[in-house]
Amino acid sequence: MLGYDWPRLHAALNDLPTALLLTAVLFDLAGLSGRRPFLRQVGFYTMLVGAVGAVAAVIAGLQAEEHIAHGEAVHEVMEVHEKLALFTTGVFAVVVLWRLLRERKMGSGERAISTIVSLVGVGLLFATGIYGGKLMFDHAAGVPTAVLQEELHERSEGHHHHGEEGAEPAGHSDSAGGEAEADHDHVDPPGTPPHTHAPGTPPHKD
Repeated sequence: MLGYDWPRLHAALNDLPTALLLTAVLFDLAGLSGRRPFLRQVGFYTMLVGAVGAVAAVIAGLQAEEHIAHGEAVHEVMEVHEKLALFTTGVFAVVVLWRLLRERKMGSGERAISTIVSLVGVGLLFATGIYGGKLMFDHAAGVPTAVLQEELHERSEGHHHHGEEGAEPAGHSDSAGGEAEADHDHVDPPGTPPHTHAPGTPPHKD
């Protein structure tokens, strides 16, 4: 699938419906006063597209579950994430269907109720995202075992940035520019006659 497996496709499909559904509810809240009815229309169509996107994300997620190597701990979090995603999609699907049938006939009370149901959907949306984050950041779900093992190996070896304390800069040499030599005692060869050195000459041994 264009270089995507199911876990990567699921991750790619998550962001758009989340943003659209949240934006749709914000438009609905802004349009509750009745002074700007066009905001409700924008909110409705935004929610419609977001709900379709949520269905696509859920389908990809159900397929991803079958292709991710995981243990019992990941499975438990995954089950909660899946249920929350299904509830979230269900709530917004109900609201979209409700508004398809009643959008032009809704009174202020009915519209307020539909907005409250949408807010419940937003709460479920956030909870779904939290558990999705747990899968990724707490359990590395979706990361192939071989890749994870390689990453753990690299982390165990550590990584040093240039300029860190204890790290020798690239290209450093004791002979570079004579700077390193200035840090060592200067020794005059045997039989050297008495002489003087220019100011700033480092300590030396005769």
